[in-house]
Amino acid sequence: MTLGAITPPPPLHQVGVGVVTPYDFALDRELWRWVPDDVTLYVTRLRYAPMAVTVDMAVHVSDTENVVAGAANVLAVAPLVTAYACTAGSFVKGMAGEAALVAAMQAAGAPAAVTTSGSILAALRHLGLSRVATVTPYTSDLTIGLTSYLMEAGIDVVATSGLGLTANIWAVPYEQTAELVRTTDTSDAEAIVISCTNLPTYDLIAHLEAELAKPVITANQATMWAALAVAGRKAIGPGQRLVEA
Repeated sequence: MTLGAITPPPPLHQVGVGVVTPYDFALDRELWRWVPDDVTLYVTRLRYAPMAVTVDMAVHVSDTENVVAGAANVLAVAPLVTAYACTAGSFVKGMAGEAALVAAMQAAGAPAAVTTSGSILAALRHLGLSRVATVTPYTSDLTIGLTSYLMEAGIDVVATSGLGLTANIWAVPYEQTAELVRTTDTSDAEAIVISCTNLPTYDLIAHLEAELAKPVITANQATMWAALAVAGRKAIGPGQRLVEA
C-alpha cells in the first residue's frame, strides 16, 4: 500500500524558557499545560541529595552555586528567560535570598530570570491583592517560612495551614488539596496562595475560584505566568483569573 505524499505544516518558531527545578520535581507535565504551542520548556534538575522536604532541603536547593550550575545547563539552547521553579527554595532566605537567586541565574548567563516566590508576589501585585490565606504541603517550619516571606513583602497572611509532608508531595490527590483550601479560606482573605511546585494544582484552580469567588494563585501557575510574560507570551489556563486578567 502506497501512501500519498504528506505535506507537514511549517514548524512554529519556538521560544525557549529554561526551568531549574529541585532534584525531586515530578510535575514536568503540569508546567507544560500552561505553555502555548510556540514555547518550549527546557527543564533541568539540581543535583540529587537524599534529603526530606524540610528547611534544610530548602536551604540546600537554594544554594546559589547549585542554581548557577542549573541555569548554565540550559544556556546552550538559548532560552529567553530562566525560571527557578521551587517555592521553598526561593522564600527560605527571605526577599534578599530570592533576589540573590535571580542575580545568580543572570550571572550564569540567563538574559532574564524569575523565581517561584518572586512570581507569586508579582501575581498578587498584578491582581491588586494584599491579604491572603496560604495552603502548603509542608511541615510547620516551612509553612511559617512562607508566611514570613509574604509578610516581608507587605502581604498580610490572614490564615494558613499545611499538610505536614516531607516526601511524595507530587502524589497528593486534588481533593485533599481542595479540602484544605476550603477549610483554610476566610472571609477576609482576598485570595488563596497554594505553595510548592511539586503539588499538583492545574485542574483545581478554576473550580476553586468559582466556588470561593476569589483568586487562587498556585506555585507552578505563577511561575509559568511570570516566565512566559517575560518571554512575550501568554500562559494558557481557561478560567484561571491570573492567566485571564
